[in-house]
Amino acid sequence: MCERCNPLGLKQPASSQAHGTVFLGIVIAVVGLALLGRFAMAGIGPFTGQVVSVVSDPPNLVVTLTVHNDGSRVGSTTCRVFDAADSAQGSASAFVVSPDVPPGGSISFSKQVGELGTAIRSLQVECSQP
Repeated sequence: MCERCNPLGLKQPASSQAHGTVFLGIVIAVVGLALLGRFAMAGIGPFTGQVVSVVSDPPNLVVTLTVHNDGSRVGSTTCRVFDAADSAQGSASAFVVSPDVPPGGSISFSKQVGELGTAIRSLQVECSQP
């Protein structure tokens, strides 16, 4: 080590000094990434979804959804489609990703889902927040 980095003339840095420096670097990196993620996702959502139609297309169902973005920036969301009569988290459900939804706007789209069988029934949708 150079004289400037080691003014006390130690043979090597203390292990607590080396580990402390690495730990501090990791903490700063995690906080920086969290802030970057927060700013990147700001203004997207919340999203609300509605099931428009359900059509049998064996061995699947074709579900048409309308998703509305209440945010100020364009974004997409993941929606869980499930049987309205059985809304428990463990019940059969399908997850679909929406196309980009404009800020303050809505978009309708159809997806084939195989997880819910072929019987036409009343379905509900929950769209997650980014």
